[in-house]
Amino acid sequence: MSKIIIIGGSKGIGNAIVKALIKDHNIINISRTKPELESSDLQHFECDVLNDNLPDIDEADSLIYCPGSINLKPINRLDVEDFKSDFDINVIGAVKATQKYLPILKKGNKPSILLFSTVASKLGMPFHSSVAASKSAVEGLMKSLAAELAPTVRVNAIAPTVTNTDLASKLLRNDKMIENITDRHPLKKFLEPEEVADMATFLISDKAASLTGQVFEMDCGIVSLKV
Repeated sequence: MSKIIIIGGSKGIGNAIVKALIKDHNIINISRTKPELESSDLQHFECDVLNDNLPDIDEADSLIYCPGSINLKPINRLDVEDFKSDFDINVIGAVKATQKYLPILKKGNKPSILLFSTVASKLGMPFHSSVAASKSAVEGLMKSLAAELAPTVRVNAIAPTVTNTDLASKLLRNDKMIENITDRHPLKKFLEPEEVADMATFLISDKAASLTGQVFEMDCGIVSLKV
């Protein structure tokens, strides 16, 4: 079975990915809290990716970096520390994990790296300046890594729209907000974390062997369509 390192697999999309992959893969989860899942194929390291040394791991075939942020404020209510915090979580953490585990990934079986962006990197949205800036940097990082590491390691990113997780709970906190967000999307829906996990599972699999340097917009049509 392939061995997958997941950074941030205890909650939200990361946790959905752990649950989707655990049947057929050995999972190493690195996060501050342990996933509510018991399996002989799941190994957990308690670690704050920004402040702690990442654990030594002997072998791995894929790295999935899931941590993110939704810090939505008007520009005049954001300070420099907000931008730094979002950049640290979304970009520096991904860089740190990549640098740590790239040597073992290069020795893996058809290795890949998967990062996460947001639809706000393509679609200008009010109050998203900090998160959109950091996630746009993630997309630039992904493309540069994909070029640098080809043909050995594939590197891609998923850019989800609003997803029903704790991280997005403030956007989905009442029926009116849910209705408004649903109506904004041409498919009249937003994402469940399991849908994103399905895409992640595909992108690290042999079925995606010809895909690298791509951002996959799981947007329910909101970026590309006006209906």
